[in-house]
Amino acid sequence: MSRLDSFIARLSAQRELLNWAIDWVKHREGPVLEIGLGNGRTYDHLRTGLGADRVYAFDRAVNANPLSIPPADRLMLGEFGDSLPAFAVRHPGGAAMVHSDVGLGDPEANARQVVQMSNWVPPLLAKGALLLSDQKLTHPDLLLQPVPVAIPPERYFVYLKA
Repeated sequence: MSRLDSFIARLSAQRELLNWAIDWVKHREGPVLEIGLGNGRTYDHLRTGLGADRVYAFDRAVNANPLSIPPADRLMLGEFGDSLPAFAVRHPGGAAMVHSDVGLGDPEANARQVVQMSNWVPPLLAKGALLLSDQKLTHPDLLLQPVPVAIPPERYFVYLKA
């Protein structure tokens, strides 16, 4: 598969899963977190489906399209090891949903980041909350679920918080 075909497949899978998740979370209480703002496409999709006042975005720095940058009070900048635990302390009720798309493209760096995200993400989630991740995370509070839409295997992982 070419890199272009792989990119298209990734974005198509992401859209299908996000559309399902927006329907899943829209009547639940709590914020929705976008970890890995990147260029802002998925943030914009979540914001369009759920409203800008509900979605917070996290990244190390802003590299998003200017039309896809959250308001300052909804944009958490800095290293994930600082911003994610700080947000969990400030919002102890937990998020209704987290979308984490932080793959680095480097297998060794990804492996380190998976360990870190496996520890940083669960405290952000309310009991029964939804986590969508581009990486397979491991934590006793994260219950791996079957992917509810037709996407390629191992493209995304779906969890509920125990």
